[in-house]
Amino acid sequence: MRDSTQSAIFGALSNELRMSSIANNLANVNTSAFKKDKLAFHDTFIRFAHDYLVDAKTYIRGEDMFPEGHIMAKARLSAQQADLSQGSMERTGNQLDFALSGPGFFSVQGDTAMLYTRAGNFVTDGDGMLKTVDGYPVMVGGGPLIIPQGGRIQVDDEGNIQVNGEPAGSFDVVDFDSPELLERVGSNNYIMPTGGAQIPPQDVSVAQGFIEKSNVEVVTEMVSMIETQRAFTMYTKMIQGDSDLDSKLINQVGRPTA
Repeated sequence: MRDSTQSAIFGALSNELRMSSIANNLANVNTSAFKKDKLAFHDTFIRFAHDYLVDAKTYIRGEDMFPEGHIMAKARLSAQQADLSQGSMERTGNQLDFALSGPGFFSVQGDTAMLYTRAGNFVTDGDGMLKTVDGYPVMVGGGPLIIPQGGRIQVDDEGNIQVNGEPAGSFDVVDFDSPELLERVGSNNYIMPTGGAQIPPQDVSVAQGFIEKSNVEVVTEMVSMIETQRAFTMYTKMIQGDSDLDSKLINQVGRPTA
């Protein structure tokens, strides 16, 4: 396989993944507190053998013993992670809607592990337990919160909760020393893999009656989609061009003469 063909294949595959990421971002533009995915690229350098050789000369005008070194760079995907930048606030007036302003996450009890989310559009089940829209209990003081039928809930900026005027605990809002290590679970929940550590949240406040909107910018994503589509088309043309060239080499240059 030609080196140019191999590079084009990797380029096309990288842009295919980038297109999937953009499509997922656009699909969740109206999802509360959704954080868009971003991709990072890096150059993989290929060095030739003579790049490592030292050209020793016996005198200043001596001729070079080896040709000049050449380095080939090929772009590759290196990371895919969520962009945790703040989304805009939208007033709803719903007493069970909450938005975080600043770095931090609500703690919710997942099926097998603790999950973390910024989506504060909570609901109550038949027993009055406060849950996320995915059905996970919201942690308040280390456990779930039960709101009586018709109960009135009030929350201050620090996340302290009162139900019918009585203190009921505080939201378990946490932050992490390396939030970039968070792994997405579903569309709006995250899990901290081994190696990450919780830290007390700083400069974060809770706003009741608001939800945080997604941080997806439609115009930016559409421009990226057009750019990605053009790049993918370019790579496919490179693959087709190499294929046509190989066909000519086999069918014309390699044809035996009479």
